[in-house]
Amino acid sequence: MPRKRLPSPQTTKVLVTMAAQPDTWRYGYDLAAEIGLKTGSLYPILMRLADRGLLGAAWEENPPMGRPARHLYRLTPEGLSVAAATQTQAMRSAGSTHRPRLQTGTAT
Repeated sequence: MPRKRLPSPQTTKVLVTMAAQPDTWRYGYDLAAEIGLKTGSLYPILMRLADRGLLGAAWEENPPMGRPARHLYRLTPEGLSVAAATQTQAMRSAGSTHRPRLQTGTAT
């Protein structure tokens, strides 16, 4: 069953940022710096998105000598669709919550 609610603002940032370069494999640490999230918040989001099939995850091949391999992430085709829908829904929600209510009747 598909989710009915919007992802958190942090998850939306991750999806939208990843959608800007959908074919590029990204390091979590670089994403954290770009988005402004701490790694303790970002990595659980990345793992959740990967578990749901929205992100592909792979280990870096041939890391530089003396440094362990790092995880890389990129959107799957389904993830790209969800990112686009999430961004559209977030924009609609933001627009609807900031509209003033129209008053009916006469002022006294």
